[in-house]
Amino acid sequence: MLVQLNTDGNIDGTEALADEIETAIRQTLGHLSTHLTRVEVHLSDTNGASKGGPADMRCLLEARPAAHKPVAVSHQAATAAQAVDGAADKLRRSLDDLFGRLAER
Repeated sequence: MLVQLNTDGNIDGTEALADEIETAIRQTLGHLSTHLTRVEVHLSDTNGASKGGPADMRCLLEARPAAHKPVAVSHQAATAAQAVDGAADKLRRSLDDLFGRLAER
């Protein structure tokens, strides 16, 4: 499973940030890694760099299951780490539901 990070112009996409996000994604979705080819992480600051505010970090996760349509979820929070964790939890539930339904067939 490849984890690919994309950031907007307001977020510095450092190697440390990429490593932190990849670790969080792998911890949450590791049990599904054989079913996923790629997880794309789109991290953005919705208020921009000049403004602050509650829940201004947005994380959109798009998972690419092998032989299935992509699954996308998003989550907004005060920090990038919280946004990634929230989106990863949503994605885990969505993928567990998807693969659970497929296993029942």
